[in-house]
Amino acid sequence: MTSQLNVDTIVDKAGSGGTNVKIGNTSTYVSEGGGTTQNAVQGMAKSWWQITGVSTASLNDSLNVSSLADNGTGTYTITYSNNMNNITYSYSTGTGWNVGVTNSTYNGTDKDEILTSTLKIYHVNSADSSTDANLSMGSIHGGLA
Repeated sequence: MTSQLNVDTIVDKAGSGGTNVKIGNTSTYVSEGGGTTQNAVQGMAKSWWQITGVSTASLNDSLNVSSLADNGTGTYTITYSNNMNNITYSYSTGTGWNVGVTNSTYNGTDKDEILTSTLKIYHVNSADSSTDANLSMGSIHGGLA
């Protein structure tokens, strides 16, 4: 027999409504094959962004990003709304084509520019020159402070 739960609102124990319900750090889900469980909170992206990097860079959309700084051609700083717990978090990035129609082949950062409050990213083209990318996107996985 399968179970189904249908609700309109989840309310915390104090009865204050669904907006402040804490899932907690022990919420788990069962894998597709049913052989293992995974911590749902640890596995969620803690930040993501999409940037238009041509001319003056702008933030198209984001989660947990308070600001974007355009530091010059192909260099941007993402500032988090809520800091990461430490600097050992993981980030993934991707880019679109740059203005000169040269593939933007690298989107990354230096080890000492991964901070709990910011991440500095760079774009270079196939000639290893700094370049603005039409699109830059990324996500962060790790613990929030």
